[in-house]
Amino acid sequence: MAIVILSRGKCGLSVCTTRYLVAMAVADLLSLVIAVIVWRIVIYYFPGSILELTPVCSVNAGLFLATTDCSVWFTVAFSFDRFVAICCNKWKTKYCTGQVATAVLATTCVLVCCKNVPVYFTFEPENLINGVPYGCLRKSGYYIEQGWVAFDWLDKMLTPLFPFALILVLNALTVRHILVASKIRKRLRGKGTEDKRSDPEMESRRKSVILLFAVSGNFILLWSVYVIYFFHYIIAQIDPEHDTDSTFIFQQVSFMLLTLSCCTNTFIYGVTQSKFREQLKNAWKYPVSSIIQLVMERIR
Repeated sequence: MAIVILSRGKCGLSVCTTRYLVAMAVADLLSLVIAVIVWRIVIYYFPGSILELTPVCSVNAGLFLATTDCSVWFTVAFSFDRFVAICCNKWKTKYCTGQVATAVLATTCVLVCCKNVPVYFTFEPENLINGVPYGCLRKSGYYIEQGWVAFDWLDKMLTPLFPFALILVLNALTVRHILVASKIRKRLRGKGTEDKRSDPEMESRRKSVILLFAVSGNFILLWSVYVIYFFHYIIAQIDPEHDTDSTFIFQQVSFMLLTLSCCTNTFIYGVTQSKFREQLKNAWKYPVSSIIQLVMERIR
């Protein structure tokens, strides 16, 4: 529903912002389909299906990581786009366009998919049934061999450590610029409460900042537990294959929260964007009104 509403372009958002939000919504939806429907529900409740074959299971793991990475890096791209739109007037007209947004999103998607190709080769069969490999287990040398250890570090650095730092820096710079610009505009428009007229420019920036901080803050909050877990097992030098019960629970909670981050953006749009809520209400009312109109015509 969010994808359809945003794609119509009637939420009062710029073209580039709309494309970033649509891309984020698509990546989030794919992550949930793969992680929840395919990975959890089907495998747990329909055992022995084709999805448990090791090659298929490995592909699903790679697709889930790719869609999750896309969701994360689309959030970074959106944060950078808002940073440029608010803080860099010279670049705004050239960078904040629909064509640039499409190019950035397409390039990001291709790079993320290429980066996750090796994930397919990190798994080995859990069981062999009549010579057919079933299940997916990390290879025994994944946490020992230098090549795989380097790949694991690269994977964690690119998602979510580097995006984490980028979003924090971009948001800090954006807030600093807005505070400075707000003080300057207040001085130009009149000191104190002498001039109470509304400022359309600051109102527009305020709405952009609310949406930006809601999306990026949601990402930081829900991924922070996973970041803490990563640093915990790096500093404590814990082998993930031999986790204690408490460490395993903590790991699973971190996975649950990062998956949850893929289904909260729609609610953020609803809370922060009045026009999105209006379009959503119209979408729910349309089928009902159409049915009532059809029934009334039949009665007549």
